[in-house]
This record gives sequence, structure tokens and C-alpha cells, in this order.
Amino acid sequence: MARPGAACPPPARRVMVAARALLFWALVYSYCGVCACIAGLRLLWSIGRRPGETFRWVVRENPPACLNDPSLGTHCYVRIKDSGLRFHYVAAGERGKPLMLLLHGFPEFWYSWRHQLREFKSEYRVVALDLRGYGETDAPSHKENYKLDCLIADIKDILESLGYNKCVLIGHDWGGMIAWLMAICYPEMVTKLIVVNFPHPSVFTEYILRHPSQLIKSGYYFFFQMPWFPEFMFTLNDFKILKSLFTSQATGIGRKGCRLTAEDIEAYLYVFSQPGALTGPINHYRTIFSCLPLQHHEVIMPTLLLWGERDAFMEVEMAEITRIYVKNHFRLTILSEASHWLQQDQPDIVNKLIWTFLKEEIKRKRE
Repeated sequence: MARPGAACPPPARRVMVAARALLFWALVYSYCGVCACIAGLRLLWSIGRRPGETFRWVVRENPPACLNDPSLGTHCYVRIKDSGLRFHYVAAGERGKPLMLLLHGFPEFWYSWRHQLREFKSEYRVVALDLRGYGETDAPSHKENYKLDCLIADIKDILESLGYNKCVLIGHDWGGMIAWLMAICYPEMVTKLIVVNFPHPSVFTEYILRHPSQLIKSGYYFFFQMPWFPEFMFTLNDFKILKSLFTSQATGIGRKGCRLTAEDIEAYLYVFSQPGALTGPINHYRTIFSCLPLQHHEVIMPTLLLWGERDAFMEVEMAEITRIYVKNHFRLTILSEASHWLQQDQPDIVNKLIWTFLKEEIKRKRE
């Protein structure tokens, strides 16, 4: 909305803005169509090779024991007053200690932070959240309920509902996107920001339009714009895509990393095999093109960016560019043998780097 008294843009500028918008959405839907065609060909190939196995989908009735491991913390729920949604989280560490809030990526849930729940509970109240639409957290049915401003408001409201007005905020992948935005929109609520394998959102939107290689790697953003078909593809061959994301040589956890156990894989299959469990997570992506680029960019709190160089989805060049948007102490550490799933891949190294950053900030303040 224009400010009172502001001059209207000239006709030529309006035409240029409209043309750019048309070109942008043409790109989005064209690439969406390309990704859908590729997925359709893969489906036909699977049907041709193993028709009996292609449509097999097993709903896991009982959670594996690892999801109720008491060493990870306590399962809790909080209902947000404004939205009315109930959020599930696992909390470790004593109440009253400084809050460390952990935001997972896709396709993950609170369990992706199991190594950090155990590690940091000695000095923090560590809370690993199931984001809106994931796991045991409520999942609104309409995609408009997953706009970025709703997701940011969730984190603010959860902080307040937990009795805190600030936290150390850590996000991975899509949770990293939300963490960046929370730090930009509510800087007074984030004392320190730690992001794992996701660049500043402005870097991402600018880089993807200029580098076709990243556009290809981010093809799932476009594929997810389609209704129901992405969810259907994930269920094929008893969630073969989900298993492959974490275990394949191309996208999975690295050879030198901490591989997922069979029970860990079952934990993911238990959560995402439930009827309708994939729609909420994929809905996070279905409004992304109407929410970016950002109007505000700067991050003003100390920031640590951790990056697995073998990330199959995000090019490492974006990590260094992120530095220009952080107007405070910024530390970037790139781990050469690590995958996209960094905090699960090399938890000992990640935990050590986080401790160093947190204690370094305490020492800097004292000086």
C-alpha cells in the first residue's frame, strides 16, 4: 500500500513490474510442470519394473522405542491462544535455565535433534519442536495457513507460552529459513542465532535465479506446488523416497558420518506413514513463492552458520554470501565430509562447534 501523498509509479514502471511478475510466475509453473513430468516418468518406470511393490504403503501402528527414550527428554504439548493450534515438543534440561529452541527441516521432526537434546540439557532448557503440520503438532488443512508469517508467529507465541521472552535459536533446512526470519522480525527474542545448512533467505532467492544448478537442486520447491501428487509420490514403494533421502549415496548421510540406525529410519517411517502426515509438511512450500523476497534483511545478533559441503540440495557458495546480511559477529564453518543432514551426520563435531560459539559469545560480553 502506498504512503499518503506518495506519487504513483509511472506507467512504464508499472508495466515493467507486471512483466517481471508474469515472467517469475511463468518460470515457477513451467518448472513445476517439468518436475511433474519427471516424477510421472519415474512412476511409470517403477510400475513397469515392480507393479506389485509400487503401491505398497504400510502404516506403522506403534512408535519405535527410540521415540520414547527418556534420555531425550519429556514429551509436552502447548496450545497457542491466538491460532488455537496445539504444538508438540520434547524438552530436556531444567525449567528456568536459558531456552534453546530447535527447529527441524523437511522431511524431519523433533527427533532430528536427538543428539542436541542430550548434549545441551546440562546448561539449557532444550526444546525440540514439531513445526506446524508435522508429527503430533496440529495440521491446518488449508495451505494458506502455512504462510511464512504464520510460521514466524508460531515461534514467537511458543516462546511466550513457554514463559520465555528470548532464546538461543537453532534451525536446520526449512527450520533454518524460519530461524532466519524470526531473527529478522523479532531480534529482541533471539540472543544468538545458529543455522545449519540454509543460507539467509535473501541470498537463497537471489542465488537461485542466477544459478541454474541451484534451480535444479531446488526442483522439489516447484514440484511441491502441485496438489496431492507430491504426497502420493512419497508413499510409493513403502516410502522409498523418504528412505533414500537419508541413506542414498547421492543425498544421504556421508560414509564418515553417524549413519541412521534401522530404528531411526523406522521413527521417520512411523511419523510420515500416518494418513495425511505429509500434507502439512509439503504445505510449508506451497506458499513460498508468494512470500519471498523479503522487505527486511538484516540480522543483528551473533550468528553461527554451519554447513555440510556434501549437501545435495544447497550449494556451498551461498554460505559465504550470507555474511553480508549479518551486522554482528558472524562465524561460518564448512565441514567438508558432511551431508545436508549435518546435526545427525556429525553430531559430535556440530555440538562442539555450537559450544565454542556459545562460550565465545559469553567471553566476548565479559570483555
